[in-house]
Amino acid sequence: MQERSGDAPSVFRPSPCLRVDAVRASPEHARTDYVGRVAKTLETVIGRTRAVLHADRALYLPAHDALVVADVHLGKSATFRAHRIPVPGGTTASDLQRLDVLLGETGARELVILGDLLHAKRGVTDGLVAQLEAWRARHAALGVTLVRGNHDAHAGDPPASLAIRCVDAPAPLGEFRLHHHPRSEPDGIVLAGHVHPAVRLRGRGRQAITLPCFAVRHDLVLLPAFGGFTGSAVLDAAEWDRFYAIADGDLVALDA
Repeated sequence: MQERSGDAPSVFRPSPCLRVDAVRASPEHARTDYVGRVAKTLETVIGRTRAVLHADRALYLPAHDALVVADVHLGKSATFRAHRIPVPGGTTASDLQRLDVLLGETGARELVILGDLLHAKRGVTDGLVAQLEAWRARHAALGVTLVRGNHDAHAGDPPASLAIRCVDAPAPLGEFRLHHHPRSEPDGIVLAGHVHPAVRLRGRGRQAITLPCFAVRHDLVLLPAFGGFTGSAVLDAAEWDRFYAIADGDLVALDA
């Protein structure tokens, strides 16, 4: 796997004493030339396809002119408030603004969402729909595909006014098979979400930090949750070839 980094300053610098939690050595996957590199974007090759990872939790595939994200969970804060759980608002506007920036930076003509665009039916308020319609109007020429996830099954497909193509997994995209839930496919590399992956780094003493990440192995790539109001689940490093952790707005390449 060959990688290049975008030039960008960073506050986060991985300490040489930090290690990926629960690492099991795997000589055939050993890569020391790139470990610890920090950048806003990292270019790599997945299978035979060039890919650009973005620290704002998105994957760009130039060959398909497609920006791929997972687990946006729009309307989650509204859902919590509907259940009388006091949480701050503004997450939808922030997430849509981040999409605006990514689409502008990449020039992508397609947006692929790997499930859970909407969090729950109770969160699909008139205000949320109005925000989404205004966003869609700004990107009227953009093709948008949603691979349905478990939350979409409960929330329902997005309103027709948003012109989002909704499909069930697996959806083909070149050598990739698009899913929400991670799994293996015999005839392609799976891109998936659902897990909200994170990696835990540990150091001497009681140093520890948990970071959202991209997780990569030969048959599967897990994308971090795009939504700003989402949790995470720490992965077992023994099951992966490489992590791209996200820290202080930068990507950090880590061998597992």
